[in-house]
Amino acid sequence: MLRIIPLFLALTATAFGPNLPKNEAQVWQSEKAYWEYVEANDLEKYRALWHENFVGWLLVSPAPVRKDHIANWISASTSKGIGLQYYSIEQLAIQVTGDSAINHYRINATWANRAGAEVRTDRMRITHTWIRMRETWQIIGGMSAPVNDSGK
Repeated sequence: MLRIIPLFLALTATAFGPNLPKNEAQVWQSEKAYWEYVEANDLEKYRALWHENFVGWLLVSPAPVRKDHIANWISASTSKGIGLQYYSIEQLAIQVTGDSAINHYRINATWANRAGAEVRTDRMRITHTWIRMRETWQIIGGMSAPVNDSGK
């Protein structure tokens, strides 16, 4: 038994080690696509990022929501003529373990009306939990919160 454990650890490191950077990059690219879809108001592509069993707690929601309500926050803004004009993302930590990934980041998002006048800037901390579904990653859980007084 004691001989098997080192062999298992070596095989696990060989099997998963080289793929971690690739997987982290895939998750991060999916996270950036999330914001590109919000900016383009492409709700179809945006919804495709979410797993059917998603549950998460959005900053704008009084309680956790499921996938069927995931785009409500975007529609609430666009119905008032407000859209995402600019955003910047600060990646903080990402951890891939097998077919799961947890991604933590901060975002500054500037919203504007149809005339291009800035309406508001949101500064948030976001955590998304991703799950690999065949060759793609989908968000299965998440939470967002405002940044603190020092912007962290």
